[in-house]
Formats: sequence, structure tokens, C-alpha cells
Amino acid sequence: MRKLTFLLRPSWLILAVIVAAFAYLCFTVLAPWQLGKNDSTEHRNQLIADSVRADPVAVTEVLDGDAGTHTEWRKITATGAFVPDSTVLVRLRHLDGAPGYAVLAAFRLDDGRTLLVDRGLVASVDGTRPPAIADPPAGPQRIEARVRASEGVVPDKAPSTQDGFRQVYTVDTTQESAVLGTALTPIPTGTDKGGYLQLAADQPGAFTPTPLPQLDAGPYLSYGLQWLAFGLMAPLGLGYFVVAELKARRRDRPEPSAPTPATPTSDTTTPTEPTTEARLADRYGRNR
Repeated sequence: MRKLTFLLRPSWLILAVIVAAFAYLCFTVLAPWQLGKNDSTEHRNQLIADSVRADPVAVTEVLDGDAGTHTEWRKITATGAFVPDSTVLVRLRHLDGAPGYAVLAAFRLDDGRTLLVDRGLVASVDGTRPPAIADPPAGPQRIEARVRASEGVVPDKAPSTQDGFRQVYTVDTTQESAVLGTALTPIPTGTDKGGYLQLAADQPGAFTPTPLPQLDAGPYLSYGLQWLAFGLMAPLGLGYFVVAELKARRRDRPEPSAPTPATPTSDTTTPTEPTTEARLADRYGRNR
């Protein structure tokens, strides 16, 4: 365990906290966010595909049906008449890549209920002003449309009157009801956003219809899987650096020095060469 005490240093502790927080966010926030968007997109695409194949139903069936049923994109028919002087323009729309407006109007059903209708898109004049917009046809009409959910409102974008038209920034049944001063009936869509009608092509009073979204799930699934992979790779990367640090410390540790061998000793004294004087003494005696 003593080898791992370096992990208690502030730099390693901070790194461990960052890795743990990042992995936690990947698994609990980022990946679910993208996977949830993938699920909602697939659900929307399925609703659109089903509506394309299905026959239209009377809008009264939708209005009087189960409020919890998902009805967005469903094709409907409605009979009634457009309310005079009920045109409202939605700003910041695009038509063929150029600035434009969506044209809204109120449509009163035969039973007296009034619905919000998106008549379609028109191109702006010089990219800044609305064109001359014809009123919807008068008298009894039978229209085909799709149910759409309201977009909500932008808090800092209040309705206004410009160039002779009432103008808003989103299609929202509650807001347009206040702008027109008319009680509009929101169509149940299975969500908390009341719906409206989007006219199909070649219908009375229709302009260029807003195109259907592409039936493409988008990159959300791959993004979600990538965040899951990142959440796994972060702890693995930390483990790799810990192992690398241990190897580096082991490599840099000094090797113990070998003991110096002792000089062997012996009781036998190496004989020394006799001196010349000793040799002469042995040969001739001490006294010559």
C-alpha cells in the first residue's frame, strides 16, 4: 500500500475528482439527454409515417376524443368558415432559404368552436417586409389539415403590429387567442401544448405549406453511445496513468550497491628475499 501513497497528493486527488464527475455526468446527464432525443425523434417520425398512410378523420373526433392520445401530425377534415379579419403573421420563418412569414387565421367550425389555422408560408419583400396577403375565402369551407402542437412563446418577444399586420414570433394557440381577442379552442395533442391546424396543399386559403420534417433519426443515438464510451474511457484512462506512474517510480528507484569483497587474510607470511648481507653471513659466517 505504501507504493500508492502518491495518489493522496492534491494533483492526483483533483484528477480523480474530475474523472469521477465527468463519468457521472456522462452516464446520468449527457448520454440520457441524447438517447432521449433519439427516442422522441423516432416517436415523431413514426407518428408522421402513420399519418401519411392513414385516412383523415373529422376534427371533432379529435376534439372530443381522449385528451391523452397523441394526435400531432394526424390528418383531419373540418367544415366551417374562416373568421374575417383574423390574419396574424409569424415572423422569422423561411421559404426556400429566404426570409418569410407564416400566415395564421381563425377558422370557426359548424359547431361554433374556433380553431387556429396555419395557412402556410409567404416570402417577405426585400427580406424585411410582409407582402400583400389575400384574405382567406369567405363562406362555408371544407379543409384538410394536420394537427400540430403549439410552439410555446418567447418571453422577451411580445406580439406587435407592424406594416399593417399583427405579428408574433411563434405559433401558439393561447397567445394568438389573446392577440385576436377571440376564444380559440386548443386541439388535444397528448401533451400540455394545445394544438392547431396546418393546412395541406391546395386547400382553400392555403399558401406554401410548411414542409414535413425529414424522417431521419439524426445523430442522437451515436452521440448517446459516444457519451457512454467517454464515461467508460475516463476511469480507464486514470487507471492507465496510475499504472504508468508506478512503473516510472519502480524504474527510477536506485539499485542497492553490492558489498565490497573482503581482502583475504592468511597466517602464512610470505617469505621475503634475504638481503646480500645475510647471504654473505650464511656463506662466510658472521666474522670474516
